[in-house]
Amino acid sequence: MEKTAYIFPGQGSQFVGMGKDLYEASAAARRWMEQANELMDGELLTVMFEGDAERLKQTRYTQPAVYVHSLALVAAHPDAFSPAMVAGHSLGELTALAAVGVFSWADGLRLVRERALAMQAACEVRPSTMAAVLGLDDEVVETVCAEVGPDVVPANYNSPGQVVISGTVEAVEAAVERLKARGARRAVILNVAGAFHSPLMEPARARLATAIEATPFQAPQAPVYQNVTAEPSTDPDVIRENLIQQLTSPVRWTQTIRNMIRDGATRFVETGPGNVLRGLNRKIDRSVPTVSFPG
Repeated sequence: MEKTAYIFPGQGSQFVGMGKDLYEASAAARRWMEQANELMDGELLTVMFEGDAERLKQTRYTQPAVYVHSLALVAAHPDAFSPAMVAGHSLGELTALAAVGVFSWADGLRLVRERALAMQAACEVRPSTMAAVLGLDDEVVETVCAEVGPDVVPANYNSPGQVVISGTVEAVEAAVERLKARGARRAVILNVAGAFHSPLMEPARARLATAIEATPFQAPQAPVYQNVTAEPSTDPDVIRENLIQQLTSPVRWTQTIRNMIRDGATRFVETGPGNVLRGLNRKIDRSVPTVSFPG
């Protein structure tokens, strides 16, 4: 029996003009996008459709834009959305939760906005960054981070041989030099605002926790594989706690995809802008296809 897993992208999949075709072609998508625009003080759609790339890259715009675009796709093709399971990469986890009814789309956008503002504020507390590391086993990256100290940690396990580390600028730079010496094919500092998915996001986690606790959660229509555990969740209380921990914990994407395949996924549908997750999935397991929504 076919089991389709729907996966939702995070920050980094945005592009200027995103969602404009949906807005023009689908009344249902347009209604959702206009509602979202009102919730975002009337400026989100301008940034998505016409804004410059630098403005769209700002966390406070990027995260709502990716969330709104992904759900606009679902709104435009509701009959095509029939998940056996869902997951989302970082920000995409909130999109996945909204898509399967854990909270309303509007409540989810409020959480996404609060998340983006909280993360941006946390980035300003202490200079921090991230770096992509290619060509080393996860265990080697973990060992090097531990050698450098607590100010740098693995943040995203994206695919075999691709891990993103996160921490203070000084610690990340030191780790990059050690990782190159250990044989990394590439180890490069990323152009990001700060140390996402690391302990340096604790101020953002605490702020977001307040908003999450105040938001009604329901049982999902399909199991949600969460970043913190890479395992399926259907209990609203467990989902809530994992979501609170997500900002300071690594995104276990490689294990998430492998666990979805373990549990019977026969096809992945990337639901949102771009094809970043399709590329990662090909590196994780080529035997299970990934297509773009509506597929």
